[in-house]
Amino acid sequence: RAKLKYANFKRKKTNSNPRHGPFHQRAPSKILWRTIRGMVPHKTARGAAALDRLKCFEGIPHPFDRKKRMVIPAALKVLRLRPERKFCKLGDLSNLFGWKHKELIERLEVQRKVKSEA
Repeated sequence: RAKLKYANFKRKKTNSNPRHGPFHQRAPSKILWRTIRGMVPHKTARGAAALDRLKCFEGIPHPFDRKKRMVIPAALKVLRLRPERKFCKLGDLSNLFGWKHKELIERLEVQRKVKSEA
């Protein structure tokens, strides 16, 4: 269902000149950023400041890979979704719609995990 919804969103474009927008990003971090932008009053100064503070990454970049990660129990899939519900991962959805760096990010994550264990 998420695939169909995103395909429907990607179909929307300006008839006269598609380069005028709306722009459909393929990277998972950009899709997440735009989703959060839809939840924030981004046209006000307060909302714009909140979006400026938001940082989205694919994988875990250098300054954050050394920090201790925490689990938010309220966000666990096991607790949020009923067992029979279908779900979709954002990386898989992005890969389906033309994001070309999924294998690279997975390879870098494996390297990061090996490095953190040592």
